[in-house]
This record gives sequence, C-alpha cells and structure tokens, in this order.
Amino acid sequence: RSVLIFVGLTAAFSSIFYFFIAKSGHAGGSLVNYVGSLMWCPGLAALVTCKYLGRNLSTLGWNWGKTRYQVACYLIPLAYGAASYAFVWLSGFGRFYNKPFVELVSKDLGLGPMPAWLTISLYFLFTATIGVITSAATVLGEEIGWRGFLVPELAKQHGLAATAIISGVIWAFWHYPLLLLGDYHPETPVWFYLPLFTLLLPVISFVWTWMRLKSGSLWPCVVLHAAHNTFIQRFFDPMTVYNQRTPYVAGEFGVAIGVIATFMAAYFWNRRGEVEAAKA
Repeated sequence: RSVLIFVGLTAAFSSIFYFFIAKSGHAGGSLVNYVGSLMWCPGLAALVTCKYLGRNLSTLGWNWGKTRYQVACYLIPLAYGAASYAFVWLSGFGRFYNKPFVELVSKDLGLGPMPAWLTISLYFLFTATIGVITSAATVLGEEIGWRGFLVPELAKQHGLAATAIISGVIWAFWHYPLLLLGDYHPETPVWFYLPLFTLLLPVISFVWTWMRLKSGSLWPCVVLHAAHNTFIQRFFDPMTVYNQRTPYVAGEFGVAIGVIATFMAAYFWNRRGEVEAAKA
C-alpha cells in the first residue's frame, strides 16, 4: 500500500513537468529547468506519503552515517566512468580529446593561453568539486524518493536483488516520458537505447541499494548519483570526440557502462549478507 501511494504520487507530481517537457520538446533552457523540477517529484511524493501514513520523516535516512560510504560513492562513478571511456578512446569508438570543447573551456577560464593538459586538469578540478556539489541539489530530490523511501520500504519484504530490480525498474519507467518526449536521449535509435537503459537502471541499482541499506543513510546515494551525473555528463562525455559508433558504446546509454554495471551488480550481490546483517 505504501509503495503504491508513493508511486501514484510520484506519477501525479511528475506529470506536470512531463507536460512541459513534451510541449517544449526539451528538458528546459538556461532560465527554466524542467528536468531539475522533475527530479524533485519523487522526493515530494516521499514526504507527502510519510505525512499521509503518519510516519516520522527520520525514516528517510537523513543521518550522515559513516563517511567512508560517501567517499566510496564519490569514487565509484569516477572509476567506472574512467574505465568505460578509456575503452572507448583506446578501441577507436571515440577519441580523446575534444579540441573545440577544450578551447571553449580555456576561453571560459579566462586565464590566457595555456596547454590543453592544464585546461583539462583545471576543468576536471572544478567539475569534480563544485560540479558535484551543484548536482547534489537536484539529485537529492530523486534520492529522497527512490532510496530514502522506496528502497527501505521494498527491503521490508524483499532481499537485495528483488529490492534493487523492482526499484530500478520503477526508476527506469519514470524516465520514459523524459526519454521519449524530450531531448534527454542519445543519437541511437529508440529501439536500441530504450531497452538498454531499462536494463541498466535495475542492474546499476544494486550499487545504490546496497549502499543505502548498508549505511542506513540516503547521503551516500546522493553523492553516488551526483558524481555519476557530473563525471559522465559534464566531463568524460564532452571530452570525447564522437563518431557514428560512439553513442552505441559511450555514455549513460552505451554498452560499456552496462557491462561494467553488470560486474558491479554481481560484486554487491555477493556481499548481500552484509546488508541483511545491517537490516537486522
């Protein structure tokens, strides 16, 4: 009942911004951020659900917990992002680095002429710090809903695998209007990226679910989500020179991260006993 209420409220709140995205054809502009507002709908739904059911908001996992989980969740997306894009660059599915983008960054820095390696290093430094912090403000809305409320609620009746898969499927379906009606999608055909994305989120949810249940806090998942969005979308992807094959392998809709996510899911599933002990 609680899961159905939460999912229903999430769909109701999200439909407002689905309409704006469908009507405009994009996720927002420089002044209006439709997708940022959409990302807060699961969080709002979780808060309203707790209020309706008479639950204390502390059940959403606000406690910070042990910092080692936040550190791990910061490094994990950096590691799998670097591994997947290194494969893309070395295999010829794409090239490093995107010279026009680096020149744009150098101009934006306003520090005068400098070698490309220094520009890239400075850009990474700003992206890996301020970029992740900025991203956390929007992903927090999603994480309050998906991992703050939904995952612990499912974990009351299910083990790690079922909790990760069910929450991941709901998470994937929530993205569908954004993928199909807006501009948040790659240049590959819909028959390729949609099934791949639908499989990726339940698989990669093993990492999110394990961290949430093991730490007892939603903050590791906030860091994980923010680091993923920042490193993939704002650093590795724009640094890559695309060709016709690149979208099939690189990025959030590519095969490379899907393969790595499968290995990560197996790793955390093998450690499911730690989560069961933490729940007990």
